[in-house]
Amino acid sequence: MVIADRSMAFDVVVVGGGIAGLCAAVAAARNGARTGLIQDRPMLGGNASSEIRMWIYNARGENRKETGLLEELQLDNIFYNPAMKYTLWDYAMYSFAKAEKNLTLLLNTAVESCTTSGDVITGICGWNLIEYVRYHITGKIFIDCSGDGILRLSGAAARRGREAKNEFGESYAPDTADSCTLSSSIVMQLRRSGEADRPFRVPEWAYVFTDETIPPRSLHPEGNNFWWVSFGGVKDTLHDAEEIREELFKIAYGAWAYIKNHPDGRGKGWTLDWIGSLPGKRESWRFEGDHILTQCDIEAGGIFPDTVAHGGWNMDEHMPEAFYFKGKPSILHPTPSPFGIPYRSLYSRNIRNLLFAGRQISASHMAQSSIRVMGTCAVTGQAAGTAAALAVKYGTFPREVGSAHLAELRETLLEDDQFIPGLRRTPSPLSLLGTPSHETLRDGMDRDWDDGSHGITLAPGDSCGYSFSDPVEISGIRIVFDSDLSDNKRLSCEEGRPAREMPGCLFRRFRVEIQNGDGAWVTVREETENRHRLVRMHWPPVTARAIRILPLEAWGGNGGRIFSVDVL
Repeated sequence: MVIADRSMAFDVVVVGGGIAGLCAAVAAARNGARTGLIQDRPMLGGNASSEIRMWIYNARGENRKETGLLEELQLDNIFYNPAMKYTLWDYAMYSFAKAEKNLTLLLNTAVESCTTSGDVITGICGWNLIEYVRYHITGKIFIDCSGDGILRLSGAAARRGREAKNEFGESYAPDTADSCTLSSSIVMQLRRSGEADRPFRVPEWAYVFTDETIPPRSLHPEGNNFWWVSFGGVKDTLHDAEEIREELFKIAYGAWAYIKNHPDGRGKGWTLDWIGSLPGKRESWRFEGDHILTQCDIEAGGIFPDTVAHGGWNMDEHMPEAFYFKGKPSILHPTPSPFGIPYRSLYSRNIRNLLFAGRQISASHMAQSSIRVMGTCAVTGQAAGTAAALAVKYGTFPREVGSAHLAELRETLLEDDQFIPGLRRTPSPLSLLGTPSHETLRDGMDRDWDDGSHGITLAPGDSCGYSFSDPVEISGIRIVFDSDLSDNKRLSCEEGRPAREMPGCLFRRFRVEIQNGDGAWVTVREETENRHRLVRMHWPPVTARAIRILPLEAWGGNGGRIFSVDVL
């Protein structure tokens, strides 16, 4: 057999195509960097993909949901995949990546090795198991979103396991450090069956559970993705992955047989639709950055001078013994929502051109139990990708982006609809020059918050915009619509659920008009099938005395809401 060798060069190389890696790659590409995304599976999404099917958990609380690229992707999914099928969700993510002209995808490609020059990564070697091709890939900036920290091959400082209580003063940490991690889960999906009820015939290799032997867990079908079918925290979740998968298969099939065939009829009317072929991993290795995020940081609200993302999930400590733990399988330790995540936790302390995002950022075990959920992974990915593009732009390294270009990094993230706790976006110069129809259009808050509403409600036929005392040149507009942040937009754990609709408050149809020197209103853009929260429109410069948005129809059929309008 002939093995081919191919060489590729990029500005930014992202390793790992889960939610964090996808957002990192798209952010880098949109901000001008030639980007390669290396993924060892045939689909994107990682734990959220069709082969694992974990839910994307978000920051808790009203108006806390992550926006930016994650919200755009989830709205795309509802638009193209209203039945919320996981297989079509795979293609929503694939299409999201393929839409970027600066982004090259390499699927089915696993990183084998990494080359360095001093404290700088110069390239990686990846093996494509479908093509029998070995890819030699060079880059200026590397972002590890693999979840397992594969670019530790560079010598990047990393850690695994639980820190002792006294290392960071974490009250929930164990007294003595150990190598235990959060367990991995295998997901089951059920559907309601309209057929005659039949018993489930359990495979010979699966475990057989009885009322006496099965642990006390949620053992009823409805609304259950069986996350408690978990194992592996006392193993090495990387090098023992196959042993963990086999054990989870035995548990999962045995648990379903127990439920389906139980004499009390709890499984009646349900059938097993799908069991994952891969476990969803919660924890493996974690990199060390200039700052290690800790339980104490989170409990204090994550107030940092370099905050670039937010979390808001509890510290969700799944017991290492997992399924075999005699007590509750997980403990939820409360956290503020939101709390900030610093940029210094997203780049390596000893490898100059390495960033990272997702569950493996620079954090203690206790902090990782919160920031590992995929909504948080998405926003750390967007932050890392944006920082990588700035490093390329200025010919520098990630640490120097934090010291010399932090303001630009944070303003770019805000412009791209990433929420950063405690910050307001700076309105455009033309917006500050003009007179708004509603002052909230330029207050810098693109969501409602604890201090009240930051949006306006418009019925079809209403309008909003800006007027100017003297004519100005206008070449575009930036709009943030309300896409209902109370809706987490998750896929269901059950097959056959009713189709999803686009958020009713999001405007589907609208028109943008400018008022010329004669006082006439002229249409410059019209959208008839909008599905986005953040909308940017550009056109050749025109001289105008005013600009307005005319909402025509929301997806709910009536009025909708707008948070901000910026004149460009």
